[in-house]
Amino acid sequence: MMIMPSVAMAWQKDYTVKSPDGVDIAVQEAGNPAGRPIVFIHGLLGSHIDWESQLHSPDLLRYRLITFDLRGHGLSGKPQDAQAYGDGRRWADDLRAVLEVTKAENPVLVGWSLGGVVVSNYVAAYGDDEIGGLVYVGGVIELKAELLKPHPEVYAGLASDDLKVHLDAMRDFLALCFATQPDQVTFERLLSNAAMASWIMTRTVPSMTVFAAEGLPRIKAPMLMLYGEKDALVMAHPSLERARALNPAVRSQIYADSGHAPFLEEAQRFNRDLADFRESVSTR
Repeated sequence: MMIMPSVAMAWQKDYTVKSPDGVDIAVQEAGNPAGRPIVFIHGLLGSHIDWESQLHSPDLLRYRLITFDLRGHGLSGKPQDAQAYGDGRRWADDLRAVLEVTKAENPVLVGWSLGGVVVSNYVAAYGDDEIGGLVYVGGVIELKAELLKPHPEVYAGLASDDLKVHLDAMRDFLALCFATQPDQVTFERLLSNAAMASWIMTRTVPSMTVFAAEGLPRIKAPMLMLYGEKDALVMAHPSLERARALNPAVRSQIYADSGHAPFLEEAQRFNRDLADFRESVSTR
């Protein structure tokens, strides 16, 4: 019998942060407001709802769980200027603004897919002296053909002005995120979520500036990279090789049964691994 409300909903906070270039960034918090912070950065065509399996996890609820919607996504501002998305430093500045307003002390940053680029760009611009640890999940290291699996028709469709073509490409892109597809309700919610994203942003991101070559060598904090063996979007092993060439201290795990989204496909394992990592860096 359900006689108590969900612990996951015991505390929740939503507010807006202003980025240096004036974009409103929607921020959400859950978990334990006095806990050690974990900041989640979603990927292309996502939002904070991508992290539902983490925000309701018994393994993670003791932490202060901070999510935010990247520019052009979810409830955040959607500039009409392509340069607002092509300049990778602006995405780093958004994360900086979130960290400054939340006053998160020694947070662990968790970047999924494009969120990995945001993390790398952040460290290139600001260093990691105030960061407890970094987790890349299916992380994009660089937007280069040798690190990404080719899906030219999907990406052409995402850039299309034709509404039907654009929406069908979003559905196909989302399906590629999973080796094991989520249930229908979850998939439809994520697809609706993707449809909220800025078209200008979606077209511009493939050419945004990525500063991994500057950022990754600067990282001194513990760094963990998690990839799904069945990832259909990012080449896991070449990406790890590139990351290690830039920073040999990278630690890694491969999730054998996951595609591009191990935090959803193998959520229980991921949540335990993240909690263990958060604990291991708590004294930094």
